[in-house]
Amino acid sequence: MPATGNHRRRTSSSLTRGFIAVSAGGAALALPLIGATTASAAPAQSVTAATKSVAPAAAPAKAIAAAKATPSVYSVIAGDTLYKIAAGHSVTGGWQQLYQDNREVIGSDPGLIRPGMKLTIGAKAESTAVESKPAASSATPAVAKPVTYTNNLDGWIKESLAVMAQHGIPGSYDGIHRNIIRESSGNPKAINNWDSNAAKGTPSKGLLQVIDPTFKAYHVAGTSMDIYDPVANITAACNYAAAKYGSIDNVFGAY
Repeated sequence: MPATGNHRRRTSSSLTRGFIAVSAGGAALALPLIGATTASAAPAQSVTAATKSVAPAAAPAKAIAAAKATPSVYSVIAGDTLYKIAAGHSVTGGWQQLYQDNREVIGSDPGLIRPGMKLTIGAKAESTAVESKPAASSATPAVAKPVTYTNNLDGWIKESLAVMAQHGIPGSYDGIHRNIIRESSGNPKAINNWDSNAAKGTPSKGLLQVIDPTFKAYHVAGTSMDIYDPVANITAACNYAAAKYGSIDNVFGAY
């Protein structure tokens, strides 16, 4: 009958029965669960992969932190300031900390840093401060030894030449020696009691046979006032000869 035929067509529909069978069967329900597990597993794997990919990036960060913690030495250049250096090297505590670490090198004024100055970044500049101290601060200054002259004709001439050099009096060793040998034969106590000067009461005396008025007039400061003193006698005579002849070197006879 038509009604029966319609009932059979609706209940025996392969599509409907198949849906019910899939919906009612445990295996059919397991398929979506397997799919969900598979779908959720993929993000889990990607998170793990992401975690692994991030891990290497952490190593450079630690290396950078370690590098910052390691003290380094910076050489100041023209135009530098403590603020600029601290900012450029990310100094913890800023320029104030940089100054405290290097105070022994910089000194009392943080605004005065000079090109070439060595600043320690990341630690107190103990060794640098020692290096900045003058190396010769502990050295004893050398003291010049006084020049000594022999107590003979050679020494008297040399000492007189030293005094003459201080006062700008010309003359040479040979010129002085030559005139001394002619005038007194090298005897500092020689005196001439027979010439015209002696007849006037002013005998010539000493190595270069100088009379008293001439000795007093041409005496050189720093030498003895004794006309018989070898150095004083030579120096006064050379001073007189320079004034009258230009130099003792120009004297070859009585003068």
